[in-house]
Formats: sequence, C-alpha cells, structure tokens
Amino acid sequence: MRHTITRRDFLTATTASVAAPWLMRTGAEARAAAPVWKMRLSTSSVQYVPLPIEQVCERIAKLGFEAIDIWGPLFKCTHLDDVAARLSASGLKKLLAKNKLKLFAFSVYPDRYPQYAELLGAAGGGVAIRSSEKPCKPEELTARMKEFLEKLKPQVELAEKHNSYVAVENHGRALLDSIDSIKAFVDLNKHPRVGIALAPYHIQAGQMSVEDAVAACGKQLLFFYAWQHGKGTDQLPGHGPTDMTPWLAALAKIGYAGYVNPFMHGEVEADAMSAALAKARDYLKACYKKAVA
Repeated sequence: MRHTITRRDFLTATTASVAAPWLMRTGAEARAAAPVWKMRLSTSSVQYVPLPIEQVCERIAKLGFEAIDIWGPLFKCTHLDDVAARLSASGLKKLLAKNKLKLFAFSVYPDRYPQYAELLGAAGGGVAIRSSEKPCKPEELTARMKEFLEKLKPQVELAEKHNSYVAVENHGRALLDSIDSIKAFVDLNKHPRVGIALAPYHIQAGQMSVEDAVAACGKQLLFFYAWQHGKGTDQLPGHGPTDMTPWLAALAKIGYAGYVNPFMHGEVEADAMSAALAKARDYLKACYKKAVA
C-alpha cells in the first residue's frame, strides 16, 4: 500500500517531535527551580521558668534556635513582665541581638495583648498569642465565631498600629477547639493580621488529624507548636511516639511562613530541658529532610 504525506502533516509531526522534549525539559527545570519550604525553629521562654530572661535567651541561642516566644504571666512565668519593667523594648532588642535571636511571639493568655502591644511593636513586632472563648453548641458555632472576631477588632487596630499579629490558639473545651471551628474561623476572618496558633496537642486529644488541621488553617496559620499529646518530655518532638514528618509536609504544602516551635508544659530542670530540646531539634531536622525530599 502506498502512503502519501502532505507538507502540512510533515510540519505537524516535526513540530511535535521537537516540542515534546522541550516541554519535558522546561517542566523538569521548573520543578527544580521551585522554592523548597524552609523550616525555621523557635522555642518558648516558658520552658525555662526559673531562669532570668538573659539566661533563657543564651540557652535557646546555644541550642541553635533562631527565634523566641516570650511568655507572659502564666504557669508562674515572669519573663515578659520582667522585660516590660526592667529592660523595655530597647533592652530586649539588645538582648536578642547579643544572642542573634529574632523575636517571634509574645504569649499573652488569655487576652492580655493590649497590655503588651506597644512593647511588642517597639521591640520589632511579632505575633501575640491569646486564647479564644468558652465552647458552644455546634449549631451556634458560626454566630459565636462571628461575634468573637467582632470583639477582636480593637486588638486588630492595635496590631496594625504596632506592626504585629494576633494569633488565637485552639484548646480543648474552647470556642476554637476542632477542625470545624478552625474552618469557621478561617471562613469568617477577613483580616490579614489575625490568624491561628495551632496546638497539635489539643488536636490529638480530640482524636483529630493534625495534617487536616494545618490544611484548614491554610495561610491564616501564624504560629505552630511542635507539641504532641503526652506527659512530661514525651510532649516534645522525638520523645513521644508521634511521627511529625507528615506535620512538616503539611506545613510545607501551605507554605507556612512562621517558625516551628517545639513545646511542652511542665517544669523540667534547666540542663535536662536543654538536652530534651536538643533531641527535639535534631528530630525535627531529620523529619524536615524527609518531608521536603
């Protein structure tokens, strides 16, 4: 059988044979050039309650953490009040610069942000972490969340004035306590200076998926605790049984811009805490390599 080929067929076939490899190359190059999510680490001053803030910063810096979350008066922590009374913003900035630390957050539970807003802004700005409110019935969730966000408006104005952000932490038996409540928060919140501080400890306690919670927060995630449900140092990464690789992969997927903050409740002797945080740091770095591979 005799086959004929037209000039048009020849040009179409030739173009396709040339274009396909080019498309594959540019696709591979695009994937190679895509930015890889970078994990940055911080931790909280409340891990060293008995120590003065100067020693806390020195220890956290020596452990290789890049930033710090300074706690207000909760769990007997006096760090933030001491900074306010003795160091002021200028003194805090000098202390952080000396230790090559960045300021990530002030933890100001339950809702003491107005008390520290000016200090946070003058120190360079950051995230103010607070609690939500009492829980509600499922059928009341949308109305109650809308009401809560309305109440935050004065604090939003402070955040704008002082170059900061307000992050609401999820907690058991609270308004923000589930993935459904996170979704309601995200759907109703329209302000870029308001978001969520996600505590996986409470997500796990409620038998929910941390990865799903991260996805629900999306771009409104302002603070992430690397904190698992457990007792003592088993709350820390690499100590308890939780594989945190999927957590970090979920953070990478949403392009989380904040720090990953290893955390636990409970007072541990300072040297033992430093050793526990060092193990948590190394574990998270190993998980990170797998998460972004």
